[in-house]
Amino acid sequence: MTLSLPPRARLGRSALALAGSVALVASGSFAANAAPTYDASNNNSSKKLRSAVTVEKVVGHLTALDAIAEANGNTRSSGTEGYSASVDYIVGKLTAAGYKPTVQPFLFPFFAELSPAVLEQSTPDGVTYGPDDVATMTYSGAGEASGAIEAIDTTGTASATGTSGCEAADFAGFTPGSIALIQRGGCTFAVKAANAEEAGATAVIIFNTGVGANTGAVAGTLGAPDLVGIPVVGASFAAGTDLIGDDVTGRVVVDTISENRETYNVIAETSGGNPDNVVMIGAHLDSVLAGPGINDNGTGSAGILAVAEGMSKVKTANKVRFAWWGAEEEGLLGSEHYVADLVAKDQLDSVGLYLNFDMIGSPNFGRFVYDGDNSAFPVGPGAAEGPAGSGQIEQDFHDYFASVGLASGETAFSGRSDYGPFIAEGIPAGGLFTGAEGIKTAEQAALFGGVAGAPYDACYHAACDDTDNLSLTALDQMSDAVAHLTVTYAMSTLDVNGAGASVKGKGPKDRFEGNPLGGGTESGGGLHPEHDHDHDLADR
Repeated sequence: MTLSLPPRARLGRSALALAGSVALVASGSFAANAAPTYDASNNNSSKKLRSAVTVEKVVGHLTALDAIAEANGNTRSSGTEGYSASVDYIVGKLTAAGYKPTVQPFLFPFFAELSPAVLEQSTPDGVTYGPDDVATMTYSGAGEASGAIEAIDTTGTASATGTSGCEAADFAGFTPGSIALIQRGGCTFAVKAANAEEAGATAVIIFNTGVGANTGAVAGTLGAPDLVGIPVVGASFAAGTDLIGDDVTGRVVVDTISENRETYNVIAETSGGNPDNVVMIGAHLDSVLAGPGINDNGTGSAGILAVAEGMSKVKTANKVRFAWWGAEEEGLLGSEHYVADLVAKDQLDSVGLYLNFDMIGSPNFGRFVYDGDNSAFPVGPGAAEGPAGSGQIEQDFHDYFASVGLASGETAFSGRSDYGPFIAEGIPAGGLFTGAEGIKTAEQAALFGGVAGAPYDACYHAACDDTDNLSLTALDQMSDAVAHLTVTYAMSTLDVNGAGASVKGKGPKDRFEGNPLGGGTESGGGLHPEHDHDHDLADR
């Protein structure tokens, strides 16, 4: 497909009308009209499907998702009305296209900081600590506490080996009703805070070690809602030591919501095709709380929705299953739940491969393919091993881009997106990514265009990630690639996993051996790099 637009053209939030494709209902959710948006039903080849999956259709879905966010506090985060309305929209469009979508509910730990934490010393000095010195612990209880501040098993000296607050015995002599001051180290934040709460503390301050780079405010997590019910904040080493002493009093205020909430995955599949060799196509539907998430990851969600609409009547050799994941931004929770459910039902072997599309419209984009053979990003802390067959998926994407005269680089299986639970189970995987907070190099600017020295997406995880934050060029090129590989594997996955037969008429072709100039990025997906599953229980 082609589009007569200048490179990196952008949309305004109100630039495109919804044109009757969605209707706002009283509940705040959106319902699709009855007509599907594909132009032809027999899109059984790459050329036909790419012609049907126009960038205008993808943008139409993005405009609808942006309107949903605007109507719901500028967010589509899991656990919010904006996310529920996004689910309604996807389900409505799939139903209109002839699918029978299912909505898979699951519980997840929801946390929102409604206002910044407050930490004050009342006596002997009146001090209000700034944002560099205090941070709300994730999953902290809400509330306000004032009174004496009592240091627990610490003198405030810099130490990487202390165990302040790790044992109940540390609180012997602690005065109930006081605020506990604890130094980081030796055990999890949750253990420290729970011991303090059990001893009668009204709030907890956990300050940094003062060793090496560990001097600023501790931005930690308690692991889950309801483990600790009192306010818990992290503090800098300087603030913590400033609060040690006799007759020190202070005030702690935390304003949060911390609870388990229900959210959803949306699943839809073709009516035909081999159910024992399912081709899975996935993207996460949720945004972060801070913004509408139109690039991250409205683009992936809209792209695969347009592909699903375009091939809803195609007779496929393999069953194709589309998935829109919930709570990705909370730690890949939707895809983890789905894969765990398949394992529990002994159905995982039916999945032949998984393709992931997380951010495919970044304004300063790179054209990145997941490094399935680990040739650019060897297995290590920042790159997981691609299961057998993943290298072939990577090669097929590179071949496609080469066939249309486009260079492509590589991105690591860094664990930052929903391919993670699939590759952990040995399922061949691949996908596309146009870049997040990483910085475009001069080499990449020469390959892909755009601005060297600037982020791929300056609005990553921010309130400005709306329809102004898109490259239509990237969205056009990448949605074509999504369509190409989806219909290709719908017909045969023989080269990837040995299943099925070769496609008639498919012969030898020139191979494109990756990008000879490099041009890769290690970030590999849309989940923020600071979000670490081990972080939940680790004393960071």
